[in-house]
Amino acid sequence: MNVHEYQGKEILAKFGVGVQRGIVAATPEEATAAAKQLTEETGTGWHVIKAQVHAGGRGKGGGVKLAKSLDEVARISNEIIGMQLVTPQTSAEGKKVHQVLIAEDVYYPGDSEPEEIYISVLLNRTTGRNMIMYSTEGGMDIEKVAEETPELIFTEEIDPTVGLLPFQARKVAFNLGLSGLAFKGMVKFVSSLYKAYIGADAALFEINPVLKTSDNKIIAVDAKVTLDDNALFRHPDFAAMRDIREENPTDVAAREVGLNYVQLDGNVGCMVNGAGLAMATMDLIKQAGGDPANFLDVGGTADAARVEAAFRIILQDPKVKAILVNIFGGIVRCDRVAQGIVDAYKNMGDAIQVPIIVRLQGTNADIAKQLIDDSGLEVQSAILFQEAADKVQEVLR
Repeated sequence: MNVHEYQGKEILAKFGVGVQRGIVAATPEEATAAAKQLTEETGTGWHVIKAQVHAGGRGKGGGVKLAKSLDEVARISNEIIGMQLVTPQTSAEGKKVHQVLIAEDVYYPGDSEPEEIYISVLLNRTTGRNMIMYSTEGGMDIEKVAEETPELIFTEEIDPTVGLLPFQARKVAFNLGLSGLAFKGMVKFVSSLYKAYIGADAALFEINPVLKTSDNKIIAVDAKVTLDDNALFRHPDFAAMRDIREENPTDVAAREVGLNYVQLDGNVGCMVNGAGLAMATMDLIKQAGGDPANFLDVGGTADAARVEAAFRIILQDPKVKAILVNIFGGIVRCDRVAQGIVDAYKNMGDAIQVPIIVRLQGTNADIAKQLIDDSGLEVQSAILFQEAADKVQEVLR
């Protein structure tokens, strides 16, 4: 689950990570009030207005701007709130901005120059260990650094049996070329960041930039935080941070009815029970000359209500030209699934305008095929895998 920048900073702050302070606002009036409050609490004279959307590269799309007065806070907030923000990480139509973060200005003058650093914590899937990835070249062009000068990006793997050791945090600070108060601050920052990553059951922490301020403080200026969905039951306060406005509406609808759904770019909708069979079904569709439009696992209970919900979700995708239902009747009998499909089809009426191929294998598969064939509905049945593939190929011609 992704969270907004301001929510990510709230999580970091709970674990003692230094962050750029800010207040979220949904209207220009709220933004002005937030700026006044920040000035009183922090003494900042300038404010940074940051669009809150689930996408990186907001600065390049005009979603991060500096306001040097309260009038500018109101004007810039009014421009950003409600805009369709297009960044390198969004689609061409962009994402609508519903709120902004009013943050303190941390690039103030002092004894030394501010430095932008990149730090992330994530799982190295090759070794099965968490690692800290970091670079002195933080900022908006970190992707270019990875492509052109990968030697400037360092990694530190962490043994899960002992966790992050003090010498590893010091090594990160040393490789970043820090000294004195900044060195000590970075050691504390890295230690707290890893503690937050483990404590929050996160899948990714990406802080870009981490700022060494002109007075040698170390703070997170931005925060991209991805939480493990499977661990949200342990963190109801984090689960409450979900913003469904930032998610695909079809994914939200599928989650509400307990279906595992992932939208893809193809033209053949899939309804399958079991993740392994779903993967094999997508291969089958490709082999037949089509492209899977989704991954959808209905699970072990394919009754009429569940099948109808699955059909409606698949048909929300206008690119779908056919639907392939591929069910292995182990726990659930094939004839019950077939009856569910027939009932769902009748309930939906004219909502189904694409051909449906149903392949049922397992307990009572022959009875199921007979049920579908005798239903009088425009549903084609199959028992063999190849037979289903041939029918898909036929309807796509």
